[in-house]
Amino acid sequence: MDTSPLQTSIPRSARTSSLTNFKIGGMPLPMFLAAALVTIVAAITKKLPDDMIGGFAVLMLSGLLLGDMGRRIPVFKHIGGPAILCLFVPSALLGYKLMDDAALKAITTTMKTANLQYLYIACLVAGSMLGMNRKILIQGFLKMFVPLLVGTVTAIAAGVAVGLMFGYDPKHTFFYIVMPILGGGIGEGILPLSIGYSEITGAAQGHLVAMMVPAALIGNVVAILASGILKRLGEKHRRYSGDGMLVKTGEDQALLKEQKAEAALDLRLMGFGLLLSCTLFILGGLLAPLTGIPGPVLMIVAAALLKVSGAIPESMEVGAYQIYKFMSTNLTFAVLVGLGTLFVSWDKLVGAFSLGYFVICASIVISMVVSGFFVGAWLKMYPVEAAIITACHSGLGGTGDVAILSSSNRMGLMPFAQISTRIGGAAMVVFATIVMKWLH
Repeated sequence: MDTSPLQTSIPRSARTSSLTNFKIGGMPLPMFLAAALVTIVAAITKKLPDDMIGGFAVLMLSGLLLGDMGRRIPVFKHIGGPAILCLFVPSALLGYKLMDDAALKAITTTMKTANLQYLYIACLVAGSMLGMNRKILIQGFLKMFVPLLVGTVTAIAAGVAVGLMFGYDPKHTFFYIVMPILGGGIGEGILPLSIGYSEITGAAQGHLVAMMVPAALIGNVVAILASGILKRLGEKHRRYSGDGMLVKTGEDQALLKEQKAEAALDLRLMGFGLLLSCTLFILGGLLAPLTGIPGPVLMIVAAALLKVSGAIPESMEVGAYQIYKFMSTNLTFAVLVGLGTLFVSWDKLVGAFSLGYFVICASIVISMVVSGFFVGAWLKMYPVEAAIITACHSGLGGTGDVAILSSSNRMGLMPFAQISTRIGGAAMVVFATIVMKWLH
């Protein structure tokens, strides 16, 4: 029997092994294709369950595929590619009426009826806040307080001023461009903001998300580029760079030694963490009528106060952190697909991008980075490192911090970056919601 040169040169076992080793979002390709085929056939034949079972299948498969594609595209992968594809592609499919009805119903039930996004927010907020080392949180925040405060004020002033130059209303610029950039990401920032804004103004949450997502994405890209430029500046002018050290006295190295190795995975603690996350979310809802501040925002405040006061047993904090890691690892892209499908209007998304809009977003981040550079120098910090940490205030959550720090080869600054993103972002969400409530 004749065989082609390709077939004879590559044994069948090698081809099979290569196929099996190829992964989509970490899942072996044959298994991904099998799961996708079953789900697609069910959708076409109208047998896809209109509940969380069908919804999880569609969301997770889509998230795995789009996230993996975003991670494989050169350059694009460094500027939030996975998140951009997970948000934009489903929005475009729905906008051009290319999405299957059965899949759309399952996604709607999972995201809206079953409130998957609220569960995701609860776990992210509780776990990210409670999972931080208390000593690093307090002392690191004290070190970064002045640069973050000055950077935030400068960013707000610059954003509003440049917005006026392009004809934007100051209130719109502040609430829908500046705050999403400084809010700490999509899950930890934009979602709580959109819920809070919606409860106060009565506007549809989907409309608000579509207005805010472009600003956060552009801000993250500018922060990554700025971080790379700062790295080059530090290499050229050595007196400005600490080569990964923030404070000139070396105090930060002693502080970083306080970090503990992550605890071994404990399934029972994860269950406790899930319960704690849900309880904090419910607590926010109970306090909301008494304060007039939306529940998800109050949940952030409650989690921060409980962490600083040390009121929660360490084992429960570990559980909250582990369920946060589980949710962020496995459901982030799935939730983004759901958001892109139901909450991000394709027309509004496309219409948001303009030269003026981009310049406003860039001015917010650049002004914050520049202020961090000079304030850091004034406070006896290395200016390059202080500016990079300040830039993380405009990052897209933990993934944004990774992108910004890897761009500058400063991954050792991650604990300080997390303070900038998480604590700074949470403070912005609370601040923006209170100001909107006061002005409305």
